[in-house]
Amino acid sequence: MIDLHLHTTASDGNLSPAALVARAAAAGLTTISVTDHDTFAGLFEARTAAGNLGLRIVNGVEITAIENERDVHLLAYFVDPADPGLTSFLLRQRTDRIRRIREIARRLATLGCPIDVEPLLASTPSSDGRSVGRPLLADALVAAGHARDRRDAFDRLIGNGGPAFVPRIGATPDVVIALVRDSGGIISLAHPGLTQIDDVIPRLAAAGLTALEARHSDHDADTEKRYRHMAAGLGLAVSGGSDFHGDSGHRIGMLGTVTLPAEDFALLEARVR
Repeated sequence: MIDLHLHTTASDGNLSPAALVARAAAAGLTTISVTDHDTFAGLFEARTAAGNLGLRIVNGVEITAIENERDVHLLAYFVDPADPGLTSFLLRQRTDRIRRIREIARRLATLGCPIDVEPLLASTPSSDGRSVGRPLLADALVAAGHARDRRDAFDRLIGNGGPAFVPRIGATPDVVIALVRDSGGIISLAHPGLTQIDDVIPRLAAAGLTALEARHSDHDADTEKRYRHMAAGLGLAVSGGSDFHGDSGHRIGMLGTVTLPAEDFALLEARVR
């Protein structure tokens, strides 16, 4: 079984890379990709753990691009984590994440919801540094008693359009696609049913997008069918995974249940140059 969309404590997951790999093996997975946000920080630990358990690891990272002030998540696979262009870009991404977290925290303080963000930023944005994002802020808001849970924190305070929301600054999807392709990797649009930029997908396909993540925990059967049909029409492959983050959130039970069929994986891997 194959799952190409997993997160660890290197970004916004709550299992260490080794713990995630052990959980994946116990769930019957045989090929996985750790796709933390804008970082490879968990890859070495995950690869070591996977080798001990006989799992195959596909190098991966989930990169956030910006399209008309909206986040567009792109899953890069079969990339070289030592590629200088890619590592420099990811460092800039993580550095801007820190800027954004501090600005959101300032806005939260003015709203009467102060939190101490410095412990969240303890890892410096080095070439293998941990990636921070709004889910960690949401957890801090819950711990401080300002929100009931992550969803409440996003809905009332830090979600898009919320009073403490700060827009992200970043590269367009076209730039990210070119960067990943230059590094020898391939790239898939993550959970297109959630991102809802169907009108942009043909342009991204022309720019070198490899695949659509048709299989995803938040896609029902009709949504998967729609994106499989779109991928076929645009000459794209299909990727898939659970987007599992650990023992919290609405995808708790998805590990080992939302997987990519082997034939889809073979067609995806065949796109690697």
